[in-house]
Amino acid sequence: MHSLLFRHGITESPKTWPGDEYSRPLTKEGRTKTEQAVEGLKTIGVEPTHIFSSPLIRAQQTADIAKRILEISPEIEITPELVYDQSPMLLFPILQTLPSEAIVICVGHEPHLGQMAALMLFGNHSPSLSFKTADSAFIGFHKTAMIGQGILEWWVPPAQLQSLRKG
Repeated sequence: MHSLLFRHGITESPKTWPGDEYSRPLTKEGRTKTEQAVEGLKTIGVEPTHIFSSPLIRAQQTADIAKRILEISPEIEITPELVYDQSPMLLFPILQTLPSEAIVICVGHEPHLGQMAALMLFGNHSPSLSFKTADSAFIGFHKTAMIGQGILEWWVPPAQLQSLRKG
């Protein structure tokens, strides 16, 4: 089983966005840079079998971009356990229901994704791991997602993903 942790793209500023936090969207630049980063994922051959997204609009917009560009056939599964105020521990039981050959992209937020990566890799929280917007990490497991049993295959910043894209 593999998990691709992917942070949403650049968003409208919370200081100027008139709506609530859950409805704060990607900016035009955020959509463009996220598309470029996902095109980089496609270039390196990432082929997710599942896609989970936080219910916040910016994560859903990012997941929509990933679904389209990576041609992911299953529908996006809205996963409240990916919201930044939830314990990353809550995602493990969901990941453990997936088949061992699954590749799931989890679109979420900071600090949640950094904490999730630390739990996957080290078995405990680490404040030193954090995701920038449109940042991604690919973590493998021998069969199922178990705390502290993940193997970091790569962690690629968005600028490098953008440079990998074809065209």
